[in-house]
Amino acid sequence: MNIRLTIDGHRLDATLNDSATARDFAALLPLTLNLSDFHETEKIADLPRRLSTSGAPDAAEAKPGDLAYYAPWGNLALYYRGSGSSDAGLIILGRVHGDTERLATATEVTIETAS
Repeated sequence: MNIRLTIDGHRLDATLNDSATARDFAALLPLTLNLSDFHETEKIADLPRRLSTSGAPDAAEAKPGDLAYYAPWGNLALYYRGSGSSDAGLIILGRVHGDTERLATATEVTIETAS
């Protein structure tokens, strides 16, 4: 599924994978979320509810541009730098295309399906 992120008036295209967790996330769209920086590698945001983790792998290593769900905390993560290690409970939902460094200074994101 193709989605669009709007950050500070700039649009970034993204693609969700076909996992059950990504489909559950897509069901929440459109969303406008407040972002907080976490370890200078990612922006995180609370979601309105926890997502299904049925069939999800045990751990994933995030790369710049990954859109992920961190199941232990129930939050969305947008990576603008790599994490460098596999994180238990991290589920990759898809990829953001384009200038992911813009995420480093973002404080809010709107995510919607792309037509």
